[in-house]
Amino acid sequence: MLELPEALTIARQMDTAITGRTITRVVVGHSPHKFAFFSDEVDQYPAMLEGKAITGADAFGGYVRLHAGNAALRLHDGVNVRLYAAGEKRPDKHQLLVELDDGAALQCSVQMYGGLWVHVDDSDDNFYYRVALEKPSPLSDAFDRAYFETILAEAKLALSAKALLATEQRIPGLGNGVLQDILLLAGVHPKRKVGQMDDATRDKLFAQVKATLADMTTQGGRNTEKDLYGNPGGYQTLLCAKTAKAPCPICGAAVVKQAYMGGSVYFCPTCQPL
Repeated sequence: MLELPEALTIARQMDTAITGRTITRVVVGHSPHKFAFFSDEVDQYPAMLEGKAITGADAFGGYVRLHAGNAALRLHDGVNVRLYAAGEKRPDKHQLLVELDDGAALQCSVQMYGGLWVHVDDSDDNFYYRVALEKPSPLSDAFDRAYFETILAEAKLALSAKALLATEQRIPGLGNGVLQDILLLAGVHPKRKVGQMDDATRDKLFAQVKATLADMTTQGGRNTEKDLYGNPGGYQTLLCAKTAKAPCPICGAAVVKQAYMGGSVYFCPTCQPL
């Protein structure tokens, strides 16, 4: 799933590799997927994008945005986007194909669910999109300890650490994937309540939101996700489905996996006592 480190990595790679290229052909919905979400003007995607020169790419929250003329293609959630060179074999299944004037192509396929929206002149008023644009990135100076305290102050005391960090767009781009390592390194159990966090715990949590996301981004995303070229990220994820049976990387205790809030959480009961 696209979370902040992967979105930033893919946008940077796009910006470097295809800025200046012209879009020659757009194919939408080649392989039907009931959880692939498009703009209302999906039939207009070719008209909005074809013949347009790509002027750059950026990322915010868990969104990747590609600019082409006065239009923008925005990718979110479980969209896997790959850049294939001219003549390189491409998979047959895809939900969006964007061919370029040098023979290369961006191919987007949806895993589980994902958004592939195109809008002209940034006309989309989707709540989640606007919030992701407006709130400060955890990697920015604006996301400081005082700002984090406002997030804590607005949260109900019974809210869990997982809900605090990964729901309601409190911190766009921070989802259940990156959450696990943040909580482990901060020593916070995913079910620990906001009202049970003292100042020292809040300081640790803030520090790891900043540091862990920065580390993941610097290393090109997590090794559980892939970049624009299909390569796994360089950050070795500590807690995830792939490491669920391994001992805690900090203390060696058995890691626990539990279903919680519509997904799985992984934690060390020794390092993250409840």
